[in-house]
Amino acid sequence: MAAGYLEILRARHAARLLAGTLVGRLPNATAALVIVLFVRAQGGTYSLAAALAAVYGVANAVGQPVLGRLVDLYGQPRVQLPAAVASAVAMAAFAFAGTDPLPSAYVCVAAAGLFTPPLEGGLRALWSSVLGAGERVHTAYAMDAVAQEVMFTVGPLLVTLCVSLWSAQAALLVVNAVGVLGALSVVVSPPSRAWRSAPREAHWLGALRSPGLLVMLAAFLFVGIALGSITVASVPYADGHGGDVVYGWLMAALGLGALLGGTVYGARRWTGEPARRLRVLVAFLAVCYLPLMLMPGAVAMVLLTVLAGVFLAPVIACAFVLVDRHAPSGTVTEAFSWLVTTFTVGASVGTGLAGPVVEAGGALWGFAVPGAAGAVSLLVLAVTGRVLAAPGGATVIAAGSENDPNRAAEPRFSSGDRA
Repeated sequence: MAAGYLEILRARHAARLLAGTLVGRLPNATAALVIVLFVRAQGGTYSLAAALAAVYGVANAVGQPVLGRLVDLYGQPRVQLPAAVASAVAMAAFAFAGTDPLPSAYVCVAAAGLFTPPLEGGLRALWSSVLGAGERVHTAYAMDAVAQEVMFTVGPLLVTLCVSLWSAQAALLVVNAVGVLGALSVVVSPPSRAWRSAPREAHWLGALRSPGLLVMLAAFLFVGIALGSITVASVPYADGHGGDVVYGWLMAALGLGALLGGTVYGARRWTGEPARRLRVLVAFLAVCYLPLMLMPGAVAMVLLTVLAGVFLAPVIACAFVLVDRHAPSGTVTEAFSWLVTTFTVGASVGTGLAGPVVEAGGALWGFAVPGAAGAVSLLVLAVTGRVLAAPGGATVIAAGSENDPNRAAEPRFSSGDRA
């Protein structure tokens, strides 16, 4: 199982880029949690905490594709590092100012989200220059999704540890300082400094002119809603079963489940159409959210949360292949950033939606949101299956995989569909 991953990590610069990206994404990966804990420590309500977390997410969603397009145009170091510093400074201002005055808190949180560097899209754009062959890039996509879940598993634990040892304010400061160091490690690396985007057609829509990409964004909006609603629904449950420590374990369990599922998924080479495989994975993802409504004791709930996360990383890894396939030439960073943006918007909508739902009906109704959102995502994929499959290149004439220079084709796809 580990052989394919070890082959990737042995490639020059690969381990450094992956580790730097993960560390650099720590602020974004833990933003919802640390904002909720900080607002509660300030005496704020669930609705206020959810609103601030949602503002961060929406601002992040706006900033990612914009910064991604700038990366495609001007390179990674000139965009990623300044953005990381600006985001950290804004979050530090929020940590020191608190929630009073409230307009200042919203401005700081929005700025922090807006300037979050597009490290995810940047890493996926770099894989071809580091690994070369297309099949190895696909393995890297799976490993990338798995490695992200390490951060989503460890990140909440680090935040709750900082809160327990010091304070929620200290957690905000430490997490964002570490994030800047991660971004710095990436942008000073030779692949990042040397990378340039492929030639692109000038078009104001950029990557969004691809129908296949638009379908992926529509589906992942609801996957994000599912994940964001769990973040908020878990808070009142944890308050009744052990407090912040249990909440941290629930969030870590969600990441652990995705880590386990992604590890198994990425350990083998999958045959068949990735669009069809994505529908199956999203169906399982939606079904595994439903047992959370049972709300058993803390230990059993942690196990159910692990189950709820099992299919998340496989869904993301499969989506990477489809996004890479449908991204127009010269827009690879922007295309991946749009996926991050849509997922973040969905998570923010889910966070903002779950707050009032929890206050009105308790944690039970909060845990009903993820299953419903997963079902809608599956419906979107079902009714747009032909667009994603794109046989004969009808919808991907302008698209191509910058991360597959050898044009390796997945089984049951023509070579023109560049997997």
